[in-house]
Amino acid sequence: MSSLFNFLASSDNPKSLGYKFRKKRLQEFEKMFFTRFSGLEKIEILDVGGTSYFWQNSTLLSYPGLRITLLNLYPVETSHPAIHAVQGDATDMREFEEDSFDLVFSNSVIEHLYTLEQQQKMASEIRRVGKSYFIQTPNAYFPIEAHYALPFAQYYPKAFLHFILTKTKLSRLKRWGAAEANQYQDEIRLLNEKEMNLLFPGASLLKEKVLGLTKSITAHNLV
Repeated sequence: MSSLFNFLASSDNPKSLGYKFRKKRLQEFEKMFFTRFSGLEKIEILDVGGTSYFWQNSTLLSYPGLRITLLNLYPVETSHPAIHAVQGDATDMREFEEDSFDLVFSNSVIEHLYTLEQQQKMASEIRRVGKSYFIQTPNAYFPIEAHYALPFAQYYPKAFLHFILTKTKLSRLKRWGAAEANQYQDEIRLLNEKEMNLLFPGASLLKEKVLGLTKSITAHNLV
């Protein structure tokens, strides 16, 4: 049971399926990164909603002149000299000037902004402060909802999903607390390919495939 629990855990768990997908996604990003930025003496990356943990095994940290800024609503810890953290709002990054960063990176964050209007604000700010970007989000139409690991959970009535989360262990083999379940249900607004194209006009879409189906979508302008 413990091995199954780890397999279905969130992507922060190195034994989870989500972690394996995230690791592969990071490797794909690194290939694009080194193709685009190799040779630059200094590179500034803004990671919107990121953690130091995400980058701990990345080859980017050995790149001389690299600096990663983590932007979150709340303080996060970092001990690596190339990574520092600041507090801020992804929908209003007025503390940063236009083209402040060579690259803006974000992994599974933009779907947590409650409304399309907030997502539009975040996308606009990313395009303003970053010369380039790499923005990933789960695909709204993938059969397994990414946050709950439940089939078609994005289509459940809210009350039914809340019952499943809090009264059963069907979601990641655990019972969710009522407050956590409410928070997730309120904040998550999944995006599809059409909406990502609208949020990031002119971007290329990198589609992460599982059994021929698009699991996640990444909008980027690295090629």
